[in-house]
Amino acid sequence: MNEPVIARHWLAIVAPKAAPAIATSTVLALARIWNANGAEHSTGNAALMTVLSAGAAAAGVAAGNSTGDSVLVGTAFAASGALAFAGVAGYTDGLPLPLLLWSLATAGAYALAARYWRTDRRDTLAHERHVSERREEYAHIERVETLHATTQIEVARTGAAYAEQLAQALVTRATLPGFDPTALESAGLPQLPTAERKLI
Repeated sequence: MNEPVIARHWLAIVAPKAAPAIATSTVLALARIWNANGAEHSTGNAALMTVLSAGAAAAGVAAGNSTGDSVLVGTAFAASGALAFAGVAGYTDGLPLPLLLWSLATAGAYALAARYWRTDRRDTLAHERHVSERREEYAHIERVETLHATTQIEVARTGAAYAEQLAQALVTRATLPGFDPTALESAGLPQLPTAERKLI
């Protein structure tokens, strides 16, 4: 009933917590590379990112209205924000505005992620509590059944020992000198097996 405890590697614990910062930093780095390769003050590139960002936001609204799936809506709005952030970071010529947007985007990403982490932690705790209760219930049932089976085995052993002792007593009594089974039968006692009948 006891399951082995598996210790998670520290990278497996830290990686989900670092994911929002890694994602926004990656978007900032790619936008600055894009800026250095011709996106700076490019109206066409800025218009493209605006259209993509608006499209992702519209997809988030449509997903929220049609399915109500919060994960899908959150993903669509996160993509919209990332595209808008990449467009501004790629269009501007200095670093202060992209860094400001990066800090705001990182804070927003952690705020959204914290909500999902709380929900996931709550679900995990509820599942662990349910599993623990079921494990305790089955352990109790198993203990009761073990006691019941042990009792039955002991009763069977006691009955077998009694039968063996009774048979030994009958054989011993039949070998005593002067033992007359017919006298017992005439006295109204049940017929006892004799040594001759036992041999047959």
